[in-house]
Amino acid sequence: MADRVLVIGSGGREHALAWKLAQSPHVKQVLVAPGNAGTASDGKISNSAVLISDHAALSKYCKDQKIGLVVVGPEVPLAAGIVDDLTAAGVRCFGPTAKAAQLESSKSFSKAFFDRHNIPTARWKSFTNAKEACDFITSATFPALVVKASGLAAGKGVIVATNKAEACKAVHEIMQDKTFGAAGETVVVEELLEGEEVSCLCFTDGVTVASMPPAQDHKRLMDGDQGPNTGGMGAYCPAPQLSKDLLLKIRNSVLQKTVDGMRNEGIPYVGVLYAGLMLTKEGPKVLEFNCRFGDPECQVILPLLESDIYEVIQATVDRKLSSCMPVWLEDSSAVTVVMASEGYPGSYPKGLEITGFSQAKDLGLVVFHAGTAMKDGKVVTSGGRVLTVTAIKKDLMSALKEANRGVEVIRFKGAIYRKDIGYRAIDFLKQTSGLTYKDSGVDIAAGNTLVQKIKPLAAATSRSGCNAELGGFAGLFDLKEAGYKDPILVSGTDGVGTKLKIAQLCNKHDTIGQDLVAMCVNDILAQGAEPLFFLDYFACGKLDVGMAQTIIAGIAEACKLAGCALLGGETAEMPGMYPPGEYDLGGFAVGAVERGEMLPQLNRIANGDVILGVASSGVHSNGFSLVRKIVEKSSLDFSSPSVGGSPNQTLGEQLLTPTKIYSKVLLPVLRTGHVKAYAHITGGGLLENIPRVLPASFGVVLDALSWKIPKIFSWLQKEGNLSEEEMARTFNCGIGAVLVVPKEQAGNILKDIQIHEEAWMIGKVVQRQGESAYVEVNNLLRALHANRLQSSPSQPSKAQPSKTRVAVLISGTGTNLEALIASAIKPTSYAQLVLVVSNKAGVEGLKRAERAGIPTKVIDHKQFSSRTEFDSAVDKVLEEFSVELICLAGFMRILSGPFVRKWDGKILNIHPSLLPSFKGAHAHRLVLEAGVQITGCTVHFVAEEVDAGAIIFQEPVPVKAGDTEETLSERVKQAEHRAFPAAMQLVASGAVKLGANGKLIWDVEKH
Repeated sequence: MADRVLVIGSGGREHALAWKLAQSPHVKQVLVAPGNAGTASDGKISNSAVLISDHAALSKYCKDQKIGLVVVGPEVPLAAGIVDDLTAAGVRCFGPTAKAAQLESSKSFSKAFFDRHNIPTARWKSFTNAKEACDFITSATFPALVVKASGLAAGKGVIVATNKAEACKAVHEIMQDKTFGAAGETVVVEELLEGEEVSCLCFTDGVTVASMPPAQDHKRLMDGDQGPNTGGMGAYCPAPQLSKDLLLKIRNSVLQKTVDGMRNEGIPYVGVLYAGLMLTKEGPKVLEFNCRFGDPECQVILPLLESDIYEVIQATVDRKLSSCMPVWLEDSSAVTVVMASEGYPGSYPKGLEITGFSQAKDLGLVVFHAGTAMKDGKVVTSGGRVLTVTAIKKDLMSALKEANRGVEVIRFKGAIYRKDIGYRAIDFLKQTSGLTYKDSGVDIAAGNTLVQKIKPLAAATSRSGCNAELGGFAGLFDLKEAGYKDPILVSGTDGVGTKLKIAQLCNKHDTIGQDLVAMCVNDILAQGAEPLFFLDYFACGKLDVGMAQTIIAGIAEACKLAGCALLGGETAEMPGMYPPGEYDLGGFAVGAVERGEMLPQLNRIANGDVILGVASSGVHSNGFSLVRKIVEKSSLDFSSPSVGGSPNQTLGEQLLTPTKIYSKVLLPVLRTGHVKAYAHITGGGLLENIPRVLPASFGVVLDALSWKIPKIFSWLQKEGNLSEEEMARTFNCGIGAVLVVPKEQAGNILKDIQIHEEAWMIGKVVQRQGESAYVEVNNLLRALHANRLQSSPSQPSKAQPSKTRVAVLISGTGTNLEALIASAIKPTSYAQLVLVVSNKAGVEGLKRAERAGIPTKVIDHKQFSSRTEFDSAVDKVLEEFSVELICLAGFMRILSGPFVRKWDGKILNIHPSLLPSFKGAHAHRLVLEAGVQITGCTVHFVAEEVDAGAIIFQEPVPVKAGDTEETLSERVKQAEHRAFPAAMQLVASGAVKLGANGKLIWDVEKH
């Protein structure tokens, strides 16, 4: 169904946006408010008289007119919060929020942001006092000659002075004469940079950056960059002065770094980000940011967009830009020339008739209106910059020639325009020099720099058998020095697959190296081999030394974890093979095993052997094409909060959790001779990897309820609606490796593994019957469903409460724990159970938690010499899980004073009586002995005195005739199952808290 789109604004930029949107088959009408003569009636395009400054009225208009998308052109409404207000009213809107728009609306904010995030810019300082600003100008050790009004000034609030006196004059004009009104209450004084000025814009959804071709604006009124500063007298695109290398550098060091920085500061930037840059001798430096398309840059960039702009904008608003990256016309150039009114940028006449539009159209030119209006059926001037004439040709010279022809056929009295738009690019193109290898896209110097940077990383992986020195034609390894007598060499090779795509989208490259090493060394472990050395292959279209160094540093660290040497590698820079910012990895591991110790030992595997499962860290490195498809179809993106993970972790970071390396943990176990087979659960999941180490006559039966499945798998299964077989064939489902061991030795082997890794007995070897499956996984869907997230992140809603992270301390069956779990999994819950701690192993409460997918820890109090030491161990675990609230559910230990004081107001306990009556143990017996008719339960904050903390919630229970301790206890337990969750929700929501005086403080609104 086609949409109606509203474009906000009245200039040439807005006409260009409407023109491009109207080309989309998804758009049936484009309304422009307030628009101009060019947008008044042109096919799908027409004007609207709605008042754009009244956001409430505008929201109502959009709903009444069934507007499916609002696209904001100028900066003023963005800074006024138009996106915030329309979005809050349920109207889809393209552009940054008011906070994000501060990058343009406050020069002092943007400059401070540059400093915080190490984004290259001119030296600067902001002032609210004119004298202090002038003192700075005269005393600065650099040419402090650029004076800017900090606020919005319609693109004209910058004065570039030629000397210090002129700069001080500019300060007085802005701050005291109010040349730019309130925008000049604060001024920014900057260093005057020298070089070529260019404009680099991008679409961004807050995570992904999609660069546009670079453009160059011409600010001065007259040819040769003479005359006063203006809003822009013309532009061309692409700017040939920027090589692909430089564009990639700008994308990474300016645009992506800015988007990442805004997101990390809690101000996600969604829309168009415009960086005005100076190409200095030290590299590109940011002059300013704009929070929208430039004008006239928009008029030369959008004609080169081959993609449907409506689709790109919708993907950006949906935070799924990575799935709809824009495509640009190749081998084409666009030039636009601005025609302005006589007297601009000062005062100018209005109402002058404009002619020649049909002749310009006949020449194949596009005329975008700006300061125009309709009067008596004629198009007349109504602004300073009246219109732009745009030509799109195969090369810049042809486009400039055609644009100049256009301004000659369009006429109005006193029209002024430049004839030299693009002259810098033409001068640049006329420069000729012999080609070099670097001109083809291969930078040998960068490659050599990388080698020097990674040499010490590789050297740090040296081990017996080799010294891991890079730089030779080949690497050497001495097996005898490594201690081998009769070795068999074992080799393995692998990659990381499309997990790389997520690393590239998230711009996080420090963990992917471990994935590469793990995929290779975990494979050769299946033969019982110790990994000896590793080689890597890194391929890219353009070498980014910093990124490559980060990746290889990760590989080197992983080699140390695996116990192997990084002996060498290949860095392949192949222009045209990979898009900018993308790369591929390959890994090669060589190991050795003594001839008599090779695995699998197929002849030893027997019916009844036990299958041990070793925990994975998550998805590891397989199935990511499916993972990416599921994320794309879900309501989340890679910048969304993680699924049941750390509160400060994004989904992208969670999925990039590196693959575990098992060699150092499992090699000692394999070398005992008790292990009959080992399988790495890699591509093909549980179903296809275990059979690789079994005789044809045997299979295995696994019980998915016997191990802990990370919550990410439950989310993937639900969002993808994956079958049990698809899950088991694609993913590891929480098991990174399996061992086949004799039943009688399984317990001891398991204990040895559990010293270092989580592991479980997950199944057994069985005799296959006919054509029966090699692997049968029972209860997988049941385990995944039981492990469901406690609140569904796949459907985020503003109505959902934020979650308080809760730990439950138990000692036994955990019946109250069950009630707390049931309360926490409700969508309206304010609590998230993140941990269950028991001082006793094997109790039913731990099993309840594991079935619910809640992490568990056993801290045996008998292993500690004092209560304080035990409590300190508990406290450490609580800190590790970022716990905010503790519930004691049958926890049979008295907490020490230091622990209670640290967690004051954050520990809840439930007591089986109506406190303050019947404190301490045997409450039911005391109730019956006292002969009272009413008892109940009490949830209270824990204080150092037993059962003396402030009371949060009580529920009465009648004492019936003939009650025994057992019957009364049973009815009170039912009340506890209601009271404890209610109290937990009250505290987690902030409705009640403990005051400094030990009394309760209630928040009536939340309550």
